[in-house]
This record gives sequence, C-alpha cells and structure tokens, in this order.
Amino acid sequence: MAKYIFITGGVVSSLGKGLTAASIGRLLISRGLSIRMQKLDPYLNVDPGTMSPFQHGEVFVTEDGAETDLDLGHYERFTGQETSRKSNFTAGRIYWEVLKKERRGDYLGGTVQMIPHITDEIKACIRGLDEDDVDVILCEIGGTVGDIEGLTFLEAIRQIGLEDGRENVMYVHLTYVPFIKAAGEVKTKPSQQSVAKLREIGILPDVLICRTEVDLHDDVCKKLSLFCNVPRHAVIVEKDVTHSVYELPVVLSEQGLDDLIMVHLRLARPPAKLDAWRDMLDRLIQPKGRVKIGVVGKYSELQDAYKSIFESIQHGGLAHAFGVDVVKIPAEELEDGTDPDRLLQVDGVLVPGGFGGRGVEGKIEAIRMAREQGIPFLGICLGMQCAVIEYARDVCGLENAQSTEFDKDTAHPVIGLMEEQGPVVDLGGSMRLGASPVHLKSGTNMEKAYGSKVIHERHRHRYEVNPAYHEQLQACGLVFAGTNEAGDRIEAVEVADHPWFVATQFHPEFKSQPLDPHPLFRDFIGAAIQRAGVQS
Repeated sequence: MAKYIFITGGVVSSLGKGLTAASIGRLLISRGLSIRMQKLDPYLNVDPGTMSPFQHGEVFVTEDGAETDLDLGHYERFTGQETSRKSNFTAGRIYWEVLKKERRGDYLGGTVQMIPHITDEIKACIRGLDEDDVDVILCEIGGTVGDIEGLTFLEAIRQIGLEDGRENVMYVHLTYVPFIKAAGEVKTKPSQQSVAKLREIGILPDVLICRTEVDLHDDVCKKLSLFCNVPRHAVIVEKDVTHSVYELPVVLSEQGLDDLIMVHLRLARPPAKLDAWRDMLDRLIQPKGRVKIGVVGKYSELQDAYKSIFESIQHGGLAHAFGVDVVKIPAEELEDGTDPDRLLQVDGVLVPGGFGGRGVEGKIEAIRMAREQGIPFLGICLGMQCAVIEYARDVCGLENAQSTEFDKDTAHPVIGLMEEQGPVVDLGGSMRLGASPVHLKSGTNMEKAYGSKVIHERHRHRYEVNPAYHEQLQACGLVFAGTNEAGDRIEAVEVADHPWFVATQFHPEFKSQPLDPHPLFRDFIGAAIQRAGVQS
C-alpha cells in the first residue's frame, strides 16, 4: 500500500505549491523511492483545455492526451517521470462522474450528497495512482485553504488520514509569511489563521513550509512552531531562490525536509543522490557564455502562458553549459512596425503555438526575417503553420495564402481544418491530443537531432498543412522533415538552404527536462550559439 503526502496552500494563491511538490518528488526519487504525482483543482471546469492563458497559463498535455494544469509540467521536469490523465482532476470532472453515476442509477435511488459521494469519488481518484510498485503518492490540492470550492477536497484527504493511519499519511502546508516594509518586520498572523482553518476541519499539518522574500530568523520560526502546533524542526523556510527554481530541491534538502518525510512515513533512508542535479545547477549558475533568444508570441507578457517553452529554452542552454536570455517580443508589435530591427539583435527566433488570429501577421513577419536573414528558427504548432504560410506567400508566390482558421474564404488555404475535426462541436477535449508517432526524413536536422527514424511527440491542434498544397510546397523547396506513418499529414518542415530552420506541428516543450534537454531545443540553442560566434 502506498503512502501519501498531501500539499496544501494558505494565505494567498500562486505561492508555488506545484514547484514545492515537484521538489519533494525530486528528493524522494533521489532516495530511491518510486512515486506518483497528482494535482487536484477545485474549479468547476472539467479540465483547463478551454481556459484562457490570461487566467490560467499554459495547458500542459500528457502522453496519453489529457489537457492538464501547468503544474504537471513542473512534476515531469523535476522528477523525470511522465504524468497521465490520472494525475489531474478538477471539481468539474469529479462532479461530472458522480452525476453520470446518479443518472445510471448506481446509487440505487439514494440522496447524492457532498459527503460521502463527492468525497468518495475524490478519494477514488487519489487511490487510483496506488500500484504495487509505488512507494509514495504526492497530491497537491489547488487553491487556498478557506476557498469554499476546496472544502470537499480537504475533507477527502482528512478521511484518508483517518482510514490509512497517520503513520502512512503526511500533511505539508505551504504558507506565506509577508514582510511589511513600513514596519520593518515579518508577520506570522496570516499563517496562524491559515493553519487554524485547516485544524477546524481536522487536518493537523506535519510540516509548515514558509514562503518568504526575506530571511526568517529563528525567533520567527519558533513563533510559527508554537502557534501553528508544528515542531520547530518541521518549520521549513522557502525563501525566493537566487538563480532558478531548480535550486529548490537542494534548499529543502539542506533543511532536512526529506529526512522528515522518511521518519514520519517510516521509510528506509538511503543517502540522497543529488550529484547530477547539483552538476546541472553549476552549469546553470556559472554558464560558459550567454545567447539571446527572441520569443514572438501572442501572450509574451505572461510568463505562465509559455511556461514549458521558456523552461525548455533554458534546458537547451544547459546542454551546452550556456545561459539563455529570453527576449519576449509581442507579435502584434511586429505588425504595427514597432522596432522592426529587434529580431536582428537576437541569436535565434522561436514562434510558439496559440489560437485565434491576433498577432498572426506579426508571427509571419518574424518568420520571414528569420528565414531571409539566416537566423536560427524554431516554430511550434501555430508557429509551424505560420512558417508554411510565410513560405507559401514569399517563396511559392501564393499571394495572401492563409489558414482557414483566420480566413475561411482565402484563395490559398495552405492550412486547413483536419478532416476528422469537421463534425466536432464541443471545444473541450476534442482536438488531436497526446503522443503520436512521427516518421523523420533522412538527412534532415530533425533526424540528426533525434538520431532516430521514428519518434513519439505530443500534439494539441485542429489545423494542419492542407494536403492539396503538399506537392506545390515541396516543389518550391520546403522540406517535409516529419510525417505521420501514412505520409499524408505533415508533422515538421525545414528550409534546406538555411543555418537551422525547423518547425513542428507537435509540442517538443512538453518533454524537455533539465537533466534531459529536448534534442530540438538542444540543437536550436546550439545553432544560436554558432550564430553568436561563441564557442560551445
């Protein structure tokens, strides 16, 4: 039977519960344990797939095609383990399943209630990760203690502690300890109130992790220990890290958090093996050089909207022991002519995915400049579709070529809706999702990067390169570097007479990790280093 660690948050949202949970996962793996990770989100959407990036950040796609919370990206990057559709449940999905059971008559005419029916469904989802080879299940509860929509989730994890025994269940509470500049002191009262809320429903935290922007002196930690009923040695300080979030596992380990977990859960305690992680941090903190990568996006002002993209770019730099400075370029500014030469000041250009027509012409302009000026280029999803549109217009001479997503009446629909998407009405969970095999063309940059003829990558799209234009595009020199097995769906394109120009319909950023950088990001950054004229 697996043991459980539940991570809750208090005071404010966006504290970094996902990063903390992922860091704990990294520490347990370093101890030789087998783990599974899960995020429970109390909002009523069935999944994040239809949510705006402005509200929710990126949608992370798992290997098995689930549209999930971005924290699952942290889990995979820190632990090196794949997540799945079992790794993310929302209140909407929970209620959906319970109501379907009620409609089928599964409850035999009984009154369906929050307790026990909703809480039982939540527990079933948590326990669904328990397998013979799993030592610990880490489960993060989204939102903040005190949110009304989160009460059933907190009640469910309280019940698991009762049912499985406290020696098999550990509660970790992440709280915020603010520094009041005018008073010149930190305040513990919000954390006290947060823990009090937990205690009201019967959850007593075993560990208190304190997010802070300043150092917390021992007297503050002792006060938190006393008023929150947590042993002093279990009050962990999580101050903002200096260089990278990847420092966090080491910060927590140096305060003995992994030892605390091992003792509480009565697990064997082999020494932690963090040598590879520390080596990665050394390369990140003391790089041999730096390059600039321009990211031309629709949501460039939002860090979380392209979370996996930005992380993967850094991973690409790590592969060469180089640091990467990301220059965020709003696509719309390239449409209105704002500072048109800014792309000449970067060493590589990346155009990420997105939906809708806003900023598309700016993306196309960025791709034209990268192609004509020999700037290393990586396009992803919509970025590939824009690359095909640009090539069709400026090389093939197909004036005003466009995607039917943006102009249904275009004279040259080089990008069109996939045939199987025609009958689709519902937006949620209805795209082409998850991993599919991609067959690579010999001699391409794609094949050189992967060192393989067949790869598996994750997708999230409705539109594709229109088969009616395949022959014309190839005749004009566009290389179809990757296709599906049948060869009738284009998965990747390249421009041959260019230092490095690759665009993919799939999302390589979802599979990149700091200890295992994705080959496309590795080679993209390598090409940028060469353009910058520095030695890798």
